[in-house]
Amino acid sequence: MLSRRAWMGQVAAVAGATLLRPVFAAAASTSPRSPEISLFTKHLVGLPFDQLADVVAEIGVTGIEAPVRNGGHVEPARVEEDLPRLVEALRRRGLAITMLTTGINEVSATTRTEAVLRTARALGIPRFRMNWYAYDGRRSPWVQLDEIRPKLRDLVQLARELGIQPCYQNHSGAKYVGAGVWDMAMLMREHPPADLAWAFDILHATVEGSTSWPTELELVRERLGMAYFKNFAWEGKGHRSVALADGVVGPAYVDRLKRGGFAGPVCLHVEYLPEGSPKDAAYLKRAVAASQADLATLRGWWG
Repeated sequence: MLSRRAWMGQVAAVAGATLLRPVFAAAASTSPRSPEISLFTKHLVGLPFDQLADVVAEIGVTGIEAPVRNGGHVEPARVEEDLPRLVEALRRRGLAITMLTTGINEVSATTRTEAVLRTARALGIPRFRMNWYAYDGRRSPWVQLDEIRPKLRDLVQLARELGIQPCYQNHSGAKYVGAGVWDMAMLMREHPPADLAWAFDILHATVEGSTSWPTELELVRERLGMAYFKNFAWEGKGHRSVALADGVVGPAYVDRLKRGGFAGPVCLHVEYLPEGSPKDAAYLKRAVAASQADLATLRGWWG
C-alpha cells in the first residue's frame, strides 16, 4: 500500500510527464504547425483583470505568462483570492495562464511557496517560472552550487507532489546561476525532465554565449519547458533590448527548434518599451502595438 504522500508523488510525476511530453518530438523533423504563443504581461501590470484580458485578446495571443509575485498582477499574500479572479477574467476571453512568474526558488514561508503553487495547480496552471539563484562573487561557485542543491531538491519534491512543473530561466551576467547554462544544467540532471525544466531565454543565451547559443540550446533541449522570444542589439560593450524584428536573434533559432520537433509552449517578452504605466492611454496604445508587431514577426519566423 502506498502512503498518501507517495501516491501523490506518483500521480504528479505522471501529470508532469504528460505536460512535458509534447515539447520535443522523438523524431528530429520539422514541426508541422506553429505553437501556441503566450505573452509575458509584465508590461501590462496594473490593469484591472477584465481590461487586461481584453487587451491580451486584442493583441492576439492565446495565453499569458502572469507575474504572481510582489508587484505583479497578483500579490502572493492574496493569491487564494485574486488568482482565481484573474484566471476567470482570462477564461471569459478564451485565454489561459500558461506559466506563473514567481519569486520562488526554495520552499519558504516568505514567498508563500506552497500556497502559491497549490492555488495555481488547482486552477489548472501547469508550470511556474522560478526566481533565479545568485552568485556571491567573493565565494567559490562550487560551494554555492552545493548550497543550492538541497533547496532545489526540496522545491522540486513539493512541486512534483502538487503536480506543477518548475522552470528556470537563464539570465546573462556574472551574478546569475545558469548564465552559461552549464552550472544549472548540472544541478538539473539530478531530476527527471518532467520534474524540472528550462524557460530558455534566447536573448540572454546569445548575450552570454554569442555564437555558442546552439550549444546552450542543445544542453536544455531534453527539458525545454518553454521557449522565450525577445531580442537585443549590441551597444558598445553592452546591449539593449529592441523589437523582435530588429536585433541579433533571428529565424535561425526557430529553425533549430523546428528541426528538433519542438511544439511549444512559446512565450513572447516585450522588454524594450520606455518606462510607463498601462493605465496611461498613450503608453497602453504603444504597448499593444509593440506586442502585436513582435507577434507578427514571431509568426513569420515560424512560417
